[in-house]
Amino acid sequence: MIEKRYKRTNPYLTIIGSFAAIIAVGCLLLMLPFASSSGKSIGIINSLFMATSAVCVTGLSVVTVGVDFTVFGKVVMAALMEVGGLSFITIAVFFFTMLGAKIGITDSFMIRESLNQSSVKGLVPLVRKIVGISLSVQFLGTVINAFEFNKIYGSVPKAMGVSLFHSIASFNNAGFDVFGPDSMIPFRDNAVINITTMSMIFIGSLGFIVWDDIYRKKKWKKLKLHSKIVLVTTACLVIGGALIIKLTLRDPDFTWLQAAFASITCRTAGFTTYDLSALKDYPAAYLVFVFLMIIGASPCSTGGGIKTTTLAVVVLVLISYAKGQSTRVFKRRIGDSQIFKAFVLIGLCVAVVGTGTFLVSAMQPDIILAGGEKAGFAEILFEVASAFSTTGLSMGITSALNGANRVLLCLIMFCGRLGPLTIIGVVNKNWMSESKESIQYVEENVIIG
Repeated sequence: MIEKRYKRTNPYLTIIGSFAAIIAVGCLLLMLPFASSSGKSIGIINSLFMATSAVCVTGLSVVTVGVDFTVFGKVVMAALMEVGGLSFITIAVFFFTMLGAKIGITDSFMIRESLNQSSVKGLVPLVRKIVGISLSVQFLGTVINAFEFNKIYGSVPKAMGVSLFHSIASFNNAGFDVFGPDSMIPFRDNAVINITTMSMIFIGSLGFIVWDDIYRKKKWKKLKLHSKIVLVTTACLVIGGALIIKLTLRDPDFTWLQAAFASITCRTAGFTTYDLSALKDYPAAYLVFVFLMIIGASPCSTGGGIKTTTLAVVVLVLISYAKGQSTRVFKRRIGDSQIFKAFVLIGLCVAVVGTGTFLVSAMQPDIILAGGEKAGFAEILFEVASAFSTTGLSMGITSALNGANRVLLCLIMFCGRLGPLTIIGVVNKNWMSESKESIQYVEENVIIG
């Protein structure tokens, strides 16, 4: 009887519950006085915000991590980012399988949904590859950057600590740093740190499924349709984004390296080598930043957003509709269910970001920035879009938000990290099967447009 009840457990609830539980634990740990450099607790709202931002690998911050947290607090933040990026379920399954535990059918469905897979076959080997790739990339990034940070700080232990934290944040697309309030602006001309950071962001945002496919197939023709779409779309966004940002952000001191970094970090990473408060003077560049943030990374990655495949599918549908043909690419047809999911996801994104922007504005009409200026619509929309896409970039209003808006952003970050489809999947009673409705209704046309 107990087994039957266990099998009926909705995997969406388990995924949501695991993230919520980790956030709660992180909040309690960050509330402790010895997590703060001042020796006093930063408070429940600030702790909740920082824990949520770390687990959701966002990067928005109401405190300065490198200044306001002790070593203990920084270790907690790093652990939360690691668990949030790979997901608690992935890490738990990895350790359980290493100990010889068997994975049941319900666990397989839960892993499948957590990794956004269509089948339960081969999930355990995939989990092991994910953890192996993640730790290897972060270790390599730590070693490379440590040499550069040692030149800057003149201390090997400090350089290793900073480099390790930065690698965890980079690969998991979290965007937190221990450099101070200026993020990576002091390193904007350091090619090694910039390129290493961009590489880790890129690898983390591409998706483990794509890297596994590349490793096994090795040839373009043999790659899955998913991998081809992700690679082409990502290349277009990164190259096109850098080019358009450089052309539209006409600051004479803004370099091509900064443009490339901005294009990649907008893919939900959250670091910046440019003062984003100046974006209001370049509306075209501002719109590019928002667009790239909302698109985000790719499925089954450490990043958020509506995902590159969603954008690709929608564009392909529009092109196919204009040509009067079915949606196909690379000699493959895209299924109607995937098209439906893509448009539902975009609709939910618009609803969440739009509603969030309205509520932030309504609950706090006067948001005063550090310079004494009042935040406008542009800053608020940028903040909400950054929270939903788990990017972490900000135009400087995060610390100026009141308690209610900080809690609201926590909910938006949580929704963005899990994905709106996972949230609404809680009401899906047929999660164990892909069968259609047993009752079929008569189809009737509705006038559209």
